[in-house]
Amino acid sequence: MRELSRDGRISNLDLAERVALSPSATLRRVQALEKAGVIRGYRAVLDPAAMGVGFVAYIAVGLNEHTKAAQEAFERAMAQADEVRECHNITGSVEYLLRVEVADLGAYKRFHTDVLGSLPQVATLQTYVVMGSPKDDRA
Repeated sequence: MRELSRDGRISNLDLAERVALSPSATLRRVQALEKAGVIRGYRAVLDPAAMGVGFVAYIAVGLNEHTKAAQEAFERAMAQADEVRECHNITGSVEYLLRVEVADLGAYKRFHTDVLGSLPQVATLQTYVVMGSPKDDRA
């Protein structure tokens, strides 16, 4: 699984060699992992700069109501926001942690004001600007 998570496009033959199994056994195991839902899919890792993303931030979001309806409304809004790349419901002093990727500070300000600032469920926002990512296993 580690080899596949590093390179989802690895050939079955190369994967079999790396994990010291026969190609047929490797293929059966990968297919079983896919069928069981352990492997949920394969995707391309895109270069943020090449995609015009120059500003990344994490935002801690506190809601003003701790109801299921408020959470569901907030989650629906985040699902519709292209800028939100990740939305996590967390424990602690706030309810959500967002990963937001946009072109620049101006685009972030628009998202902060026009999207997050317009949601009636939002009580608090705290932004953490990413200055660098010395380790990021998603890349």
